[in-house]
Amino acid sequence: MAKRSTTGIRSDAPPSTVKDPNPSAAALAIDDEDSGDLIGRTVTINAPRQALYAFWRDFRNLPLFMENIESVEVFDERRSHWKVKGPAGSTVEWDSVITEDIPGEEIAWSSTENAEVPNSGRIEFRDTTNGRGTQVTVNIVYDPPAGKLGKAVAKLFGREPNIQARQDLRRFKQLMETGEIPTSGGAAS
Repeated sequence: MAKRSTTGIRSDAPPSTVKDPNPSAAALAIDDEDSGDLIGRTVTINAPRQALYAFWRDFRNLPLFMENIESVEVFDERRSHWKVKGPAGSTVEWDSVITEDIPGEEIAWSSTENAEVPNSGRIEFRDTTNGRGTQVTVNIVYDPPAGKLGKAVAKLFGREPNIQARQDLRRFKQLMETGEIPTSGGAAS
């Protein structure tokens, strides 16, 4: 379950901006047996915070710009089912629960027990200090299937989550600023 950190790190900055590779420093839950892999990315988008939050909060929108997400089925305000492309044509699925939701500011989630890919995360939407858009920060902790071997296979097949997070946020920025996502062929998608 995603939660606020109670570590000894002191900072006035939002938890997601703490410069520590430790998942608990990003206010995310971790499994005591395996700390998991932490992914953290930030992008500034020239769009209102409320609009970005509202678009992201409807999880059915995420496959529009997240390449690996095949579908998200929303059960209710807190629960959803995710179907994601894995390496070598595989598919992984899990249920997720919203653990914190502050409208217009942040969404935190955690996969349910027995998920194929245990994960938790947080996305924050903050006005920029210069008033020109919104800073969007995503932090995710996940346990790759098959551990380090699974991570290596995912990277080999272009499904490495750290790379995907950077590309997905870039596509989110493009979609929210221009209304379309350019493709490598030059045509809009």
